[in-house]
Amino acid sequence: MKTAAVFFADGFEDVEALTPVDYLRRAGINVITVGIKGKPYNDSMIVTSSHDVRLITDCSLEGYLREYGEKAPDCVICPGGSRGAENLSECEALLAHLEKAWNEKKIVAAICASPAVVLGKTNIPHGKKWTCYPGMDKESNPEYVGMYVNKTFVSDGNLVTARGAGASEEFAMELVRLLAGEESAEKIKKGTLQR
Repeated sequence: MKTAAVFFADGFEDVEALTPVDYLRRAGINVITVGIKGKPYNDSMIVTSSHDVRLITDCSLEGYLREYGEKAPDCVICPGGSRGAENLSECEALLAHLEKAWNEKKIVAAICASPAVVLGKTNIPHGKKWTCYPGMDKESNPEYVGMYVNKTFVSDGNLVTARGAGASEEFAMELVRLLAGEESAEKIKKGTLQR
């Protein structure tokens, strides 16, 4: 069974974070929700979204790294929300893990502010086409700005990026397609009555 990790920090954008969790689980992918910055709760974390929705993650980053520190899962995902992305970007251990996943040829995905604010602090976007929330591209490493594409979502090899909450479904479905295949993606598309 393939595994994906979604990283949550206070200020995450609800739809961008939970749509991939939902659709990937429908596709039979083992999805782990990982708390980066929030309130400790047992071995996990309580994080609060940009719209004041509280969520208990499956584990904290420390617990997650005990299992996936040596070998990253098949896909790692950073939701947006400007404060959420900023909180993710301040975590050096997360940035190192994202680069490890990239170097292992795993799928790295980010949406909204995170492609610029989080991935922009790594080597991941180097030479890849990417997108983000309009105007946030200037927050990225200047050497990556030239590869920015003004599209709803961009899939370039094992890098998947998207613009914002309105692109969450397309973003999540691209991850389903890459991890579970076309047949599974088509089944979910029909079952959820997507346009």
